[in-house]
Amino acid sequence: MSRYRRYDGGDPLAPPVDIAEALDAIGQDVMAGYSPERAMREFLRRGGQDQSGLDDLARRVAERRRDLLQRHNLDGTLEEVRELLDKAVLEERKQLARDAMMDDGDRAFRELRLQNLPDSPAAAVTELGDYDWQSREAREAFEQIKDLLGRELLDQRFAGMKQALENATDEDRQAINEMLGDLNELLEKHARGEDTPEDFDEFMAKHGQHFPENPQDIDELLDALAQRSAAAQRMLNSMSAEQRAELMQLSAQAFGSPALMEQLDRLDANLMSLRPGEDWGGSEQFGDGDPSTTGLGLGDGTGVLQDLADLDALADQLSQGYGGARLDDVDLDKLARQLGSEAAVDARKLQELEKALRESGAMERGFDGELRLTPKAMRQLGRALLRDVAQRMSGRQGQRDVRQAGAAGDLSGATRAWEFGDTEPWDLPRTMLNGVLRRAGDPGGRLLSIDDVEVAETEARTQAAVALCVDTSFSMAMDGRWVPMKQTALALHTLIGSRFRGDSLELIGFGRHAQTMRIEELTALDARWAKGTNLHHALLLANRHFRKHPNAQPVLLIVTDGEPTSHLESSGDVFFSYPPHPTTIALAVRELDNARRLGAQTTFFRLGDDPGLARFIESMARRVEGSVIAPESDDLGAAVVGSYLGSRRGGADGRGSGPGTYGDWFGSRGFWVG
Repeated sequence: MSRYRRYDGGDPLAPPVDIAEALDAIGQDVMAGYSPERAMREFLRRGGQDQSGLDDLARRVAERRRDLLQRHNLDGTLEEVRELLDKAVLEERKQLARDAMMDDGDRAFRELRLQNLPDSPAAAVTELGDYDWQSREAREAFEQIKDLLGRELLDQRFAGMKQALENATDEDRQAINEMLGDLNELLEKHARGEDTPEDFDEFMAKHGQHFPENPQDIDELLDALAQRSAAAQRMLNSMSAEQRAELMQLSAQAFGSPALMEQLDRLDANLMSLRPGEDWGGSEQFGDGDPSTTGLGLGDGTGVLQDLADLDALADQLSQGYGGARLDDVDLDKLARQLGSEAAVDARKLQELEKALRESGAMERGFDGELRLTPKAMRQLGRALLRDVAQRMSGRQGQRDVRQAGAAGDLSGATRAWEFGDTEPWDLPRTMLNGVLRRAGDPGGRLLSIDDVEVAETEARTQAAVALCVDTSFSMAMDGRWVPMKQTALALHTLIGSRFRGDSLELIGFGRHAQTMRIEELTALDARWAKGTNLHHALLLANRHFRKHPNAQPVLLIVTDGEPTSHLESSGDVFFSYPPHPTTIALAVRELDNARRLGAQTTFFRLGDDPGLARFIESMARRVEGSVIAPESDDLGAAVVGSYLGSRRGGADGRGSGPGTYGDWFGSRGFWVG
C-alpha cells in the first residue's frame, strides 16, 4: 500500500550542502581559542551567509510564544456563556411582555427573578436551572449553554470534539459517555498490567473515530491523551481564582448531567497516575484584561497550551545546551507546525551540515575523546588563507608579478642550446625559428634537428630552513593579534607544505618560555595569561633547527609586539623581569649573532606603535643586517609570506643587496597559490 503526504524536503534541485564556508568559520574560531566542538556549535548557531542558524530559529520560536500569550485571554468560554445567557434572558423578557394571557402575579414574579440574577454567569446558570422558560428561543439558548459546556470540556481532552458534537443528539452524547467508560476501563486495566494488545485493538475498532492522532498502541494513546490533559490542567492553573471557580460551577451543567464531569475526572486521575512526568502543575501568564486580546474557549485554550509546550520543547532542542545534544534532536514536524515548512527546511539543512562536518573527514575524535580538525581541514583552511594573502599582495603598488613561470625554477628570460641532461622547458618559438633558418640554406633538410632545440633558462631554487618565531605572550591576545598570528603561521605552513616541499619550516612559539609546535598545536593554542617574552629561548630553538639543515639557507622570521622580558638560564629555569633586564637583552642578542654566523637572513615583524620597541628592534636588525617590517595585524600574513618569497633580487653573494633582501638564493618562487 502506498502512502502520500505533502512534500516537505525543501528545494529538490538545491545544490548539496557546502561545508567550505563552515570550515572557514570554524577554523577562525579555533584559532581564536575555541575548541573545534564549540566552534562548530557556534557556526550552527550563527548560520551562514544564506543559511539561517539555530539562534534565528530560536528567536522565531520565542516570538511565536510571546505572540500566543499576548494575543489571547482565557475568558472565551465564560464570554460565550454570558452571551447565551443574555440572549435567553432577553428573549424571555420579550415573551413575558407579549403574553397577555399570563397571570399578572406570575409575570411579576418571573420578571423579578430575571431582574435579580447574580452577576456571576455560573451562579446565574445555576439559579435558572429549574426555571420554566416561556420562550422557545430562550429555552434553546439556555440549552445551548449546557451543550457548549459539554463540548468544551470534551474538547479539552479530545481535539476536535467541540465541532464534532455541534448539534449532537442524545444518541451522540450516549456514545461519548460509552467511549469514556470504555477508555477508563482500558486505562485502569493497563495500570494493573492486565491489558493485552487485543484490548487496545478492540477499543480502537469501536471508538477510533474520536482519535485523529491514530495511535498504534496503548502507549501512543496514553501519550496523546496525557499531553492534552496536562495542557488542560495548565490552562486551569493559568486562570484566576474567580475564573476557575466559575468554570467549576458551570461544569456541573455540562449536557445537563454530572455524569460527564465524573467520567472526565476519572480520566484525568488515570492519566496523571500513568504519566506523572507530564507538566501538570505549570501555568502561563496570558493577556487577560487587555481588550485587544482574543478570548479562548476551553478546547482552543488547551490547544494553545499544547502549542506553548511544543514551543518550549523546541526552544530546548534548539538551545543544544544539554549533554549529548545533536541537531537530530530537533523535532522537524513540531517546527513545521509552529513556524511553517520553511523553518523546518532550514533546520534540516543545519542537520545535514552537522552530519557532513562529522562525516567529511574534516573533524575527528582524538584519543582523549575531544573533537579536532583533521590535517585535511587544516590544509583547506590554509589554502583559503593563502588566497587571502595573495589578494592582499597583488593589490600592493610595485609588487612583482607572481604568475607561474616554470616547473624547474623561474624563467630568467634567456635561452640557450639544449645539452644532454637538460630538464629545462623547451623554448618552442626559438626552436622553430632555428629550424626555419637552417632550412632556408638547405631546403631538403629535416624539419627539426636536435641542434635546433633551445631551452628556457631558469633560476636555481635553493632549499631553505625557515624558523618562524611567533610571540605567544598575553599582550598578543589582549591587543587582538592572536588570530592574525595563527593565520600567518598556517598560511606559511600551507605554502611551504604544498608548493615548496624542499624547504623545512619550524614553528616556534615564545611567551614566558619557548617551544616548537606542530601547526595543529599552534592553531588550537589558547591565549595565555602568563607574562613574559622569551626571545632568547626562541632563538636557541631556531639555531638548533638551522644546524639540523646545514645545506639549507637559514631564514629567521620573528613576529613580536614586545621587548624580551625573560630568558632561559643554564639550570633550565626561566628568569623574568620587567622592565627588561640587561642579561635578558644580552642573551637574546648573543643568540641573534649566532643565527647570523649560521648565515640566517633575519626579518623582524613589529606589531604595535611603541617607540621604545621600534628603537630596540631597529637596532637588533641593523646588528645582523636584517630588516624590520611593521605591518597592520590584517596584513601580517601577506608581509611574512612576501618576505619568505623574496620581493627583490639580491647580490651575487647570495646574501642580498641590503637589509631584508634574500637575494638569488631564494629565487622567484613562482605561482604559489591555487
